[in-house]
Amino acid sequence: MFQQMQYFIAIVKNHSFTQAAVDCHISQSAISQQMKELESRLGLKLIKRQGRSFEVTEAGQYFYTHSQDILADVEQLVENTIKIEKNDEAELRVGYLRSFGTTEFLQTVSEFTREFPKVKIKISSGTHEDLYELLRTGQIDLNLSDQRRALSNEYQNEFLTASEFMVAVNHALPVDTEKIDIAALVDLPCILIIDGSQQAAEESYYRDVLGVKSEFVRAQNYDEAQMLVASNQGYLIINQRMRTQLDQDVVKMIPLFKGHRNLIQNYYAYWQADNSGYYIETFAELLKQNFA
Repeated sequence: MFQQMQYFIAIVKNHSFTQAAVDCHISQSAISQQMKELESRLGLKLIKRQGRSFEVTEAGQYFYTHSQDILADVEQLVENTIKIEKNDEAELRVGYLRSFGTTEFLQTVSEFTREFPKVKIKISSGTHEDLYELLRTGQIDLNLSDQRRALSNEYQNEFLTASEFMVAVNHALPVDTEKIDIAALVDLPCILIIDGSQQAAEESYYRDVLGVKSEFVRAQNYDEAQMLVASNQGYLIINQRMRTQLDQDVVKMIPLFKGHRNLIQNYYAYWQADNSGYYIETFAELLKQNFA
C-alpha cells in the first residue's frame, strides 16, 4: 500500500496521471491500475473522474494529507533503523539549561554513553531562549529546559520535574517567612542573573508569567546577586533546586506566591516531533528515570 500511496500523492500534486507516471517512472496505464486497486482496497473513491480531468473527493483529500505524514514517518523509521545498525556514525546533540544544575543530566549522559559507546554526544548549555533557538533551528536534537511557552504539537514534550519558586531576600527584611506574595516586593528591585542579550526576554517572562512589578537590576552570577541581596539592594527569584547556590546564613529564602497560587516551575525534555528517533527517545527516557 505504501507504493500506492506514493502514486496517489504524485497524482494529486501534479493534478495529472501523465506527469505522475513520469515522476514515478512507470507507465500511465500502470499508475491508473494502481489507483483502481487502491480505491478497491479502501472501498471508496479517492478521485472523481470528469472526462480527461478529475477532482479529489473529500475522503481523497483526507487520505492525501495523512498519507504524506505516514510516508514521512516511514522514511524516518528507515533512517533511524539504519543509524542503529551503523551507530559508529550516529550523533546525538543535547542541550541543558545552564541555571538548572547538572546532576541528573550528567548521570543520563553517563548511562547513555555506557549503553551506546559509539554514539557521539555533543552537549550545549545556555539560557531558555538560547536553547529554544538551537532546537527550533535544528542545531540540537533534544533540550532539557524550563517551560515558558504553551506546549506545542510541533515538539515532543516529556515532563521531568517541577520545583517551586522561592525568593531570596535580606534577613532584615520585615516579611512573613512562611510565604511571600510577589506584589509585596514591588518597592524592591528584582535581580536578574543574565547577560545583556537575553535581558528583554527575561524581563518579559518575569513580568508576564511571574507577575513582577519591580524594576530590574542585573547581576553577572550568583555571587554578585547574593551580595546585592545581602546589602538589601534587591531580591532574587530562584527555584527550590537552586537554593544550595546561596548561603542561607546571608539570605533567607521564602516560598513565592502570586495571589493564592504557589508559583511552580516545570521542566521538560523537548525535541522536534518530526525529528524523533531511537537515540533521542532513549535519552529522554533515561532522563525521566533519573528524575523519578
